[in-house]
Amino acid sequence: MNRKPYNDLKTHLRLKYGEPVHRVPIDAGFSCPHKINGTGGCIYCDPSGSGFSIDSNLSLREQLEQRISLLRKKGIHKFMAYFQANSNTFAPTERLRKIYREAIIDDVVVLDISTRPDLVSDDVLDLLEEFTKEVDVILELGLQSINPNTLKAINRGHTLSHFIDSSLRAKNRGIELVAHVIVNLPWDTEEDVSEAARLISVLRIDGVKIHSLYVAEGTELARQFRAGEVKIGTLEQFLERVVVFLENLNSEVIVHRLVSDPPFEGTLFGNWGMSKIKLLNMIERKMIIEGRSQGCKAL
Repeated sequence: MNRKPYNDLKTHLRLKYGEPVHRVPIDAGFSCPHKINGTGGCIYCDPSGSGFSIDSNLSLREQLEQRISLLRKKGIHKFMAYFQANSNTFAPTERLRKIYREAIIDDVVVLDISTRPDLVSDDVLDLLEEFTKEVDVILELGLQSINPNTLKAINRGHTLSHFIDSSLRAKNRGIELVAHVIVNLPWDTEEDVSEAARLISVLRIDGVKIHSLYVAEGTELARQFRAGEVKIGTLEQFLERVVVFLENLNSEVIVHRLVSDPPFEGTLFGNWGMSKIKLLNMIERKMIIEGRSQGCKAL
């Protein structure tokens, strides 16, 4: 039984697979069309497209095997191959097939593919549906906000309609979906946050990754932050928004993440100077003390 006030991923995976499953991030060398087409990319996106670094000299399979060999020594025997950096559907379908195939090695039980909602063609979904016959497949889509003005402010380069359309087409093929949401975007209101949770619930999205906005050096957001054009809210406001989001989220949606984990170096502002673990504990404690739980206000 899950004793947390929200439906956490760790518990879900243990129940589904009978043992712990560890996510292994890999970089397949994808780029992002929004960054290379002259539009500048999202204002918060760091040069790596993800906030983590991997030895680029290693092949995709070598990346996986290196990480997995270390994790096996810790007693972990099942893994998720996580295509994290940039837009992992930004390539011809046959190239995608070859890349995804390379990630299916012993004890990889999930292909986890992160991308933009405007980069999900029917051909891509057909390909992912093929792979569901061999492993579980998760498609992660960056929603970030439901507010069109916010999407423009952060230069996302897609609309809410893109997200809804991609989600519906993926669900029709039985593909597991995870939505990314940044709950403390300065341009969003608390109502925007609760409405995002309701939309995710209505669309029957399977999981969610909640992010705390951080400011990476070398980004447009960093320039705006330094110039005083953007002010990030308080820790208390962030905690409240996370809880409000969870209250309005269907209790069956799996929470894959509650806060961001910004890199130690190259971060101008991140998590109010607190560790990810401390923030997680504060969120959980707030929910328990205040008698609030995931789905308690869901429609």
